[in-house]
Amino acid sequence: MKLYIETLGCAMNTRDSEHMISELQKKEGYELTSDAKDADLILINTCSVREKPERKLFSEIGQFAKIKKAGAKIGVCGCTASHMGEQIIKRAPSVDFVLGARNVSKITEVLHKPKAVEVSIDYDDSTYVFDVAKNTGIKALLNISIGCDKKCAYCIVPHTRGKEISIPLDLLLKEANKLVASGVKEIMLLGQNVNNYGARFSVPHEKIDFAGLLRELEKIEGLHRIRFTSPHPLHMDDAFLEEFARNKKVCKSIHIPLQSGSTQILRAMRRGYTKEWYLNRIKKLRSLVPDVGISTDIIVGFPTESDADFQDTMDVLEAVRFDTMYSFVYSPRPHTESASWGQEKEVEKEVASKRLAILQNRHKEILKEDAKKELGKTYTILVENNKQSPVEVFSEGRSDNGRLIKIQGEFLDIGSFVEVEVVATDGGSLIGKSKAVKA
Repeated sequence: MKLYIETLGCAMNTRDSEHMISELQKKEGYELTSDAKDADLILINTCSVREKPERKLFSEIGQFAKIKKAGAKIGVCGCTASHMGEQIIKRAPSVDFVLGARNVSKITEVLHKPKAVEVSIDYDDSTYVFDVAKNTGIKALLNISIGCDKKCAYCIVPHTRGKEISIPLDLLLKEANKLVASGVKEIMLLGQNVNNYGARFSVPHEKIDFAGLLRELEKIEGLHRIRFTSPHPLHMDDAFLEEFARNKKVCKSIHIPLQSGSTQILRAMRRGYTKEWYLNRIKKLRSLVPDVGISTDIIVGFPTESDADFQDTMDVLEAVRFDTMYSFVYSPRPHTESASWGQEKEVEKEVASKRLAILQNRHKEILKEDAKKELGKTYTILVENNKQSPVEVFSEGRSDNGRLIKIQGEFLDIGSFVEVEVVATDGGSLIGKSKAVKA
């Protein structure tokens, strides 16, 4: 039996797909295929955060229904499945089952129930032990919590993933050790608000916070690097930042979602922090880790955003000079507070698009300016990718602080740690030359 899976959206969805794959491999004997035409089961793991997710979903269903072989099943999973439920089957009879983002552990159950719909956001699989998928590689994802308690005005996640529950420490340590034993060298911890870990468990549990979890993971022999996403600025207290700086296995690269630089807009978004708090946390972080890599998310054109509000966002961009920035024009999502505010609060699309272009163009300039400052610096990278062909030979990997460095003309083993000197730039990209391969 062959399985084809299409994963849309965030790292959390990617991890959910890995869990479903491992369950189907272990319990049903499925093997992955890259060709949907050969599949006995086609899964679409959906995302509600992307623009026009429903249109995307039904377009994909239609395409798969045309090409699937006789007897093959189609399952719709993930966040859009959570909030649409049985509507999906009503609109697309070719779909055999619907599985919500909070119900991943039920994949082998719904597979055998015609037209099954399992989308409860109250279901708790925080103590369910998933098997480690085959061929994990050198990097792996590890969920440390499910759900979200925040009430951000623009976000649908609480409606698709339910209340926040942390996964017990003993289960996390067991899974992390399994991953390392399978060859994983770097683990990415996942949660909607990872640095709120320990706020709530569904079973009796010793008191622990995110800093404590990082200390426990640091003890795992053979684990070289720990990354995580996404921490919430509101929970970035000094204890968290000091552990981030102290812990030798925690990579000095961090994603800190800004969303807006305007305190007024942040209040409307219900983010819980101010522009001043955000900049204060950046200042504290850089006092502890001067060369820290910082990435962010920014929404442009949120309802009521004025020119002055947008300028506040530009001010933060200039002050922080993010290494990576994911930026988007606001678009309403079903079941969110801001979707009900009405057109009178909306920012004209032309205005929002213009602001986004200004933001992104300035960020590109910053990347070019800062890339030149990297010349001559030496980093240790974990080789993540390589290619050897008559046309091109290269290797590339990331430094501890998140710098992606390409080594042209050298074919290095994936999983090796290599000392690299930055010798050139290509726009905002870095080109390196290897100096030494480490054990």
